[in-house]
Amino acid sequence: MLDVPYGTTVDGAAWHPAVKAHLYVGRDVPAHLTPYVPGPHTLGRFLDHTLNPDDPTPAPEPTDELEPRRIQFEAADAIAARAAAGGRQFLLADEPGVGKTISAVLGATAVGDLRGARRVLVVADRPAAITIGHWCRTITALGDGGLEWVVITWDRLDKVTDHQWDVIIADEAHALRRTTTKRWKIWARISGHGRPHDKAPFVIATTATPGHTPLELPYLAPAYAQVLGEPMKEWTSATKPDVAFADALERHGVGMERGRYGATWTTDPARRAADLKLVRGWLADERPPAMLHRAAPWGPVPISGMPVTLTPTERTAYEAEWGEFCREMDLARRGRNVAKGRAALLRFRQKAGLIRVDSTVAWIAQQVESERQVACSVEFVTTAADPIADRLRDSGIDVASIYGRDRFDVEAERVRFQIGEAKVCVFTTVASISLHAGETLADGRQASTEPRVGVFHQARFSGIAARQVTGRTHRDHQVSPWHVAYAEGTVEEQVGRVMVERIAAASDTVGADTTGLADLARLLGADWLPPTSLHDDGAWAGVTPRPSS
Repeated sequence: MLDVPYGTTVDGAAWHPAVKAHLYVGRDVPAHLTPYVPGPHTLGRFLDHTLNPDDPTPAPEPTDELEPRRIQFEAADAIAARAAAGGRQFLLADEPGVGKTISAVLGATAVGDLRGARRVLVVADRPAAITIGHWCRTITALGDGGLEWVVITWDRLDKVTDHQWDVIIADEAHALRRTTTKRWKIWARISGHGRPHDKAPFVIATTATPGHTPLELPYLAPAYAQVLGEPMKEWTSATKPDVAFADALERHGVGMERGRYGATWTTDPARRAADLKLVRGWLADERPPAMLHRAAPWGPVPISGMPVTLTPTERTAYEAEWGEFCREMDLARRGRNVAKGRAALLRFRQKAGLIRVDSTVAWIAQQVESERQVACSVEFVTTAADPIADRLRDSGIDVASIYGRDRFDVEAERVRFQIGEAKVCVFTTVASISLHAGETLADGRQASTEPRVGVFHQARFSGIAARQVTGRTHRDHQVSPWHVAYAEGTVEEQVGRVMVERIAAASDTVGADTTGLADLARLLGADWLPPTSLHDDGAWAGVTPRPSS
């Protein structure tokens, strides 16, 4: 089996519809095809073994390139203890950069040894060009423990539905917050979500930001049901898993309010605090514990607002856009047109960010001049990423670009930033890439030690996404301050202040306070829209901004 990129024709590699892959049939792979041979622990290597069960490719020997820290061995021991006690799920909720990847691999290996497992599935976040290689290298370095490992990304879950898994690592498990997605349906099938506790694979869920509210933790339902001594039918439903999960939370004392879009978490601050303590306690107070959270020993991320003073011309343009947005939102509200309201909000955020591009570029240039490397987080490509990167390059500053599907080799761009060849990295991804100083790279080189500083060109409305972004540079004992840019004296300033608070709140390990989200909605006149319009990762999918007038 060969990993031939889509749309590429390679002599000797034939597409076979039956297995939906490129194959070479012969005794030895020709030299020109060896670059397309799947690497260890990849889906391609796993499927190759299913085609050639009598002649599998030998697993590589451990490289000893990684020396786990004590904190990672302790996490592995906690995972193993939970499995030994008959547990079915473990939440590894350490802060970004503490080392969840190594902890999870060590833990899965220990669980495999305890339970006589054969296969481990690792589901990683995108971008695949970075995350799959990272996980595969970690497994190779630590050793596979006699297990067959398969690393895929969330968007390829459907490729492994016909296989049985003994242990599953769900990396960035907050990707499972929504039960109405295709991803969730496939996950429920693969993970045995609705099966009895003793009939399901052991799942290690890893994320530093589990969810905004208890309602966004349906993927933890198996753990909750087990520690509370209930069957899974009390916590999930094949047809309405979100409703079943909300009902179960309410039955056990979590405050719920019913509205137009179903159950929502209570707005009472005292009740929220009690709920957070309750839900966290279900897993943390279990013996042995079903979750683990360790704060980063290098402290929380320093984060502050960065006001931008608009020129008279920029302010005139900004106020015009704000006026148009208010009119469009009012019309959408009157007609209860959710799609129109979302589109209006998207257009305003894009145009407001575009007005501030020159200020962000000037600030980044000043940081580079001060011998810092800059990570610039953006949400939009054509109105933020492209103009920022282009103007920086025009000024003589090299930029690493990690945005736009398939436009760049993301790992090559990441490495250029890490070795200091590019002093700036402009990116849209929120997780699963390392941009911190001093990292040991895959080829043994050391990343530059220049201090990293980060800037949100656009404030993330999702506290989870923002918290994940700051963890790209503020990790592995490297302290990296972050700044939220906004136009001074505008609604963006109020939004920016709320977001600084939400980023801090998102580090709570059982769901962050969402009062700030309601505040954002009111500030933008969007409190009539479904909550996901503000913080759902896919809220903007398929919405095309209208050209500026």
